Amino acid sequence: MTADAKTPDVSLEKASRFVAASGFVVEEVTATSVRGYAELDENHYTPWGVIHGGVYTTIVESAGSIGASHAVAERGEFAVGVHNATDFLRPSTGACVSVEANALHQGRTQQLWEVIITDSASGKQISRGQLRLQNVPMPEGSN
Repeated sequence: MTADAKTPDVSLEKASRFVAASGFVVEEVTATSVRGYAELDENHYTPWGVIHGGVYTTIVESAGSIGASHAVAERGEFAVGVHNATDFLRPSTGACVSVEANALHQGRTQQLWEVIITDSASGKQISRGQLRLQNVPMPEGSN
């Protein structure tokens, strides 16, 4: 997904190596929702052969931060995570997962987002997270 004048490019090509390793591809961003997917495989495994929970936590943080930042970009702000609570509902050995993030609360200084990660093939939730974010001024010289 490419950027407009107020928001940065959130594509995998522009992501940091850490964020890119999660495989999270953003397909749609609005001020109240983010939609995307990730292809998870053995590159995301724990030593026990299941997807590492940190991958899901990273996706929750990324999806919520992207949406929340989009919501306040016109005010010259972006959003930073201050609390991430991610639940791992069932183990997975790899799958294409769909990611849906939705704003639960959008205040002047803070936002609360919920992110649901679902196995695209089975339709079963694999993980869910709730992310609280603080709206802060955009750094000098950035988008």
